[in-house]
Formats: sequence, C-alpha cells, structure tokens
Amino acid sequence: MSNAIEEKCKKKGVRLTDQRRVIAKVMSESDNHPDVDELHKKVNRHDSKISIATVYRTVKLFEEAGILAKHDFKGTKARYEETTREHHDHLIDINTGEIIEFVNEDIERLQKKVSEKLGYKLVDHRLELYGSKIKK
Repeated sequence: MSNAIEEKCKKKGVRLTDQRRVIAKVMSESDNHPDVDELHKKVNRHDSKISIATVYRTVKLFEEAGILAKHDFKGTKARYEETTREHHDHLIDINTGEIIEFVNEDIERLQKKVSEKLGYKLVDHRLELYGSKIKK
C-alpha cells in the first residue's frame, strides 16, 4: 500500500526517522480518523518500542507541516486525517463515534450564497454534522 504521508513528508522536507516512518505508514493506511491512542495501538503492532509520547510529537509535527488535519469533534478526543486537496464535510454518529465523509453540492452552493448575501467571499469552511442512525 502506498505511503502518501511519507511522500508528503519528503516533499515538505520533514525528516523521517524509522519511528516517524512507521507512524506515517500506519496513518496512511488508516481508513478512519484515529485519535492518538488508537494510532499508538496500531503503531505498536509494527514496533512495540514506539512510545505514545513519540506518536503525540510526530502527529503534532505532521499537523504543523500541513500533512495531517486535526479535528476536534464535539465530545471526542482530537482526531486526525491526512490533508487532502478534495474538500469534504463530516457526519459524526453520536452513538458509535463513526465519522462519515461526504460532499454535497447543494450545501456548498448554499454556504457560498449565504456568505455572499452577508457581503463576504467564502474562502474556507468546515462543516460537522452530528446525528444518530435512524432505526427502521
């Protein structure tokens, strides 16, 4: 599997130690938005000598370099995902903590329309929706 985070580190001049390389690999392979504890557990399957402090420092380094995005979803620990050029929003299941990424063109148009109506040009935004699954 490709290590996109390692590639971004190389492009941005972030020095990769062996431990950082493992953390980058595990984060690149992540299919969710792990918090540091979850990331540490996954990293330890590859190298049990990597401390949680090292994971914290590395995640902070990657975030400061613009390689990872930090999300402070309401009521949860900070979660991380690889930064991407493709914009997306998040729906968080308040019961399970599952995070669903989505793009909705109607919402995008409405946000732009609202900001323009208020006299602003929209340059960025972050939308988080919180909900619970509807039982059928």
